[in-house]
Parts: sequence; structure tokens; C-alpha cells
Amino acid sequence: MKRLNLGCGRKILEGWINLDCVTMEGVDVVADLDKCSVIPLPFKNNSIDEFLGSHVLEHLENPLDLMQDLHRIAKKNAIATFSLPYGSSDDAYEDPTHKKLYFINSFGYFSQPFYWKADYGYRGDWQPERITLVVEETRFAGKSSEEIMRDIMTCRNVVIEMVAELRAIKPIRINQPQVPPKIEIFLSKIT
Repeated sequence: MKRLNLGCGRKILEGWINLDCVTMEGVDVVADLDKCSVIPLPFKNNSIDEFLGSHVLEHLENPLDLMQDLHRIAKKNAIATFSLPYGSSDDAYEDPTHKKLYFINSFGYFSQPFYWKADYGYRGDWQPERITLVVEETRFAGKSSEEIMRDIMTCRNVVIEMVAELRAIKPIRINQPQVPPKIEIFLSKIT
């Protein structure tokens, strides 16, 4: 099984191919994830089973180019998991290296069904399977999912982290309906 740790930085994972844009100890492959349209990732088509991107996607100017290239190298039904700050959090705004904000529906744009009205040339197809929104347990203990979602949709700094799990669809879907992901709320203890 081939697993690719995208933008690994100093978080080197054993048993994974660790990829970053700079050479450092533990990095197996050096590649710029923001230049995939001109310099594709150095992997064969249909060769990767799983992808992990921990706090990397929000740093990219061209996420569609990356997701299209990841789709090229992904095996059918490969899983890609991305952890990142939620768009309405201070964490998403404060870091000046963050280029894009992501919300619950952002990952639908990495699938083909979101382009039923227009074709912008994107040829990846990643079905968002599950979006997990991590919130503070002490703040939301005893509240219903509906109450928590209301706060998520109307207040800032509710979501500590968002984790999106996507599945590679091959061949890409044409003129098919959108399939919404499962939305989960995870109560986390903050230490």
C-alpha cells in the first residue's frame, strides 16, 4: 500500500512517502504542491492508495491543480484526508501564509457534480465522504447537534479544526447529482 504524506514538514510518518517543498531530514520527495499544473507530482498514474494533508491545503494558491493531480495518481477509491482550520476561525485568518479559507461545502468543489452548470477545465473527482468539525467539549457539553451547528454557521471561533475525508471517483462523473458528505461534530477536550 502506497500512502503519501503531503506537505509533511517536520511531521515525518513511518510507512508513508513524505513529501514537502523543501529538502530536510525524513523528506522522501521534494515537490511544490502549488505548481502541479506545470510540474506534475513525480508518481505514476493510479499508484497511490491514501493521502494525508495536515494543515497544508489552506497554504495553497492553486488547490484545484493539486486535487486534479492527486486524482491522476490516486487509485480508484483512494482516500484523501485533510485537516485544516475552519474558515470562520481566527486560526484561518491570523497566519499570513494561509491563502484560502475552507468551510463545510468547500470540498464539494473538488468533485465533478459541483460543475454541472459550468466547465472550468478541472478534471479531478473527489467525493467528500465525511466532514468532521472539532469543537470544544466544555463549551458544548449537553447541547444538541442542531444547537452546535447553529453556532458553527453563525459565530466565529467555534470549530477548532475541520477534517475532511474524500474518496477518488474514477472515472470522473459527468452530469450526476451532488452527493452531500456526512457531517459529524466531535467534542474535544482542550489541554
